[in-house]
Amino acid sequence: ALETSYRLLVFKQIFFRRFQQMTLTRLQGIADNYNVSYNIDAHFQLLTEQYQNISDNINGFKATAENDLSSLKFWTRKLQKKSKKLDLKVNALEKAVNDINRQQTKDKKEQKNQITSLFANKDKIEANVQILQEAVNGQRVKVDQFEEQVRTALQNDVKGFFFFFYNAIPTVSFLCPFLSVTSSKPPQVTLLLSQLFFTYTSGLVCNVKSMLYFPNSSTDDYVTFKKGVSTGIHELSICTWLQVGSGYLGTMLSYATEENDNKLVLHGRNSTTQTSIHFVIGDPAYRELPVDSLLDGKWHHICLIWSSIEGKYWYYIDRRLVSTGSKFQKGYEISPGGSLVIGQEQDSMGGGFDITESFVGSLAGFAVWNQALTPGEVSGIVMGKGLPRGTIITLDDIAEVKGNVQHIACGCLEYCF
Repeated sequence: ALETSYRLLVFKQIFFRRFQQMTLTRLQGIADNYNVSYNIDAHFQLLTEQYQNISDNINGFKATAENDLSSLKFWTRKLQKKSKKLDLKVNALEKAVNDINRQQTKDKKEQKNQITSLFANKDKIEANVQILQEAVNGQRVKVDQFEEQVRTALQNDVKGFFFFFYNAIPTVSFLCPFLSVTSSKPPQVTLLLSQLFFTYTSGLVCNVKSMLYFPNSSTDDYVTFKKGVSTGIHELSICTWLQVGSGYLGTMLSYATEENDNKLVLHGRNSTTQTSIHFVIGDPAYRELPVDSLLDGKWHHICLIWSSIEGKYWYYIDRRLVSTGSKFQKGYEISPGGSLVIGQEQDSMGGGFDITESFVGSLAGFAVWNQALTPGEVSGIVMGKGLPRGTIITLDDIAEVKGNVQHIACGCLEYCF
């Protein structure tokens, strides 16, 4: 019975262990199945979220594509309209070109006909030219004869010359178009003739009033003005008689402001081979002007004229236009309130002089206008007529004469020495 009980106990233990192992195996299988189900739910949830994101992206892409397509349609329609307009312009241009070509063809035919006609009438034209040349030569002979009579009368009797000139008015009136001459010779004509007689027989230029003489090169020699530039200048004329015997032309005029010390300058300097000076308006803009013909020690008249309207400038020497140009400081204004100096180049307002840039020589009849003088007015100054109206600065407006500069009164140029 004891052995049986022992065997039964062993059997129960073996059975219990076996049952325990089977139970554990079963429970492990259940646990594994549970984990699989849990992972499936997580994966499903993840797939759902990814699907939703993909759907959102597809919807956003669809909306963007629709907007792009709408914009593309809009610009396509606009491009089509511009293409139509461009086609119309091209057609109009082609028509204009065709019209121009037809007109040019027509003009060429007319020019060809004119040239043909010209050559056909060549002999006739040459004959007319010969006749005209003979007439000119005849007039030249008459003028030479008249000049010889004038010289003879001057040599014999000045008073007789005056009466000869007076009586010869109908013959020589073409030489004096500014005289209103009639056959009755009224008193006004007699007065004009007497004034003309005095001017031409004396040979004097009596519109200079005074002269500035700069004896040597020195930074102490310069002239300032009490009357400066009061308003902005858009047109300018500077005229003066000039006598230089030093072999070079220094700085004649310098106008400096706080913003620019080279607002307006006629700048020259002592150099061995000087051929030009700088006409400066608003540094660094300038033009080079020839001066070699002025360095012979004789009196010469110069006029510098500038207009900001087209930036044009004109440079006269002894009534002759020697230099001109355009696009020089177009639209520029020479501002007021600066310092005007004759004889030195200012590197600062009223100072900063350089001895190599100082002026040596004489200036007479110096004047500045805030307008552009005409060629006739320039010629009139040189011939001794009065100065044109509108001067803003003359030698009457001098404030101070510095150093060894001499301000000499001489009503006529011939008395300035």
